Amino acid sequence: MAKITVVGGTGYAGSHIAQVAADRGHEVTSYSRSIPETQIAGVTYATGSILDGDIAAAVVEGADVVLVALSPRGDMAGKTAAAIAALAARARVAGKRIGVIGGAGSLFVSEGGPLVADTEGFPAEIKPEADEMAQVLADLRASDAELDWFFVSPAGGFGAWVPGEATGVFRIGGDVLLVDENGESNISGADLAAAIIDEVETPAHRRQRFTAAY
Repeated sequence: MAKITVVGGTGYAGSHIAQVAADRGHEVTSYSRSIPETQIAGVTYATGSILDGDIAAAVVEGADVVLVALSPRGDMAGKTAAAIAALAARARVAGKRIGVIGGAGSLFVSEGGPLVADTEGFPAEIKPEADEMAQVLADLRASDAELDWFFVSPAGGFGAWVPGEATGVFRIGGDVLLVDENGESNISGADLAAAIIDEVETPAHRRQRFTAAY
């Protein structure tokens, strides 16, 4: 059993991660701006932002693995990359593992191809978010070799608008967007969470990015 802290644990990705981790018997703490009305059994809820140094210190101190499921929007726009870099630096000093859930925008469309975020038709309104999460990945790759990190990019079709179901069957890839025989890229919240907790339990992508899709 691991002590897992989920930053952004009440959001779409974070709540699924907390649910799967708790279901598997891990000790789970969720940090978010507010306590949800409906809580997951086995999850301890705390409030706070990693923009607050004291909260960031507590997040790292209480965990074996810190999982960050934040979106760079609202008051986090333009601040997320720096906040995660600071949290990662704390994790390195403390010898803790950190995993960051990003978006699909920083994946390549194909080997040697453009990034998803740079393709025609990528929504302009979320391009700044994709660019900031790409910066998070770049910062992790440039980090001290002692930092144990992983970064997860979901399939292109991932989010509350396409919730899907828990199937337990999905593929794991690297830096290229995974698509099915119809050219579609999808994964449910529950299955992405399963892929992430699989990585926590059996590390296979140390200092690497991976993706998951059907």
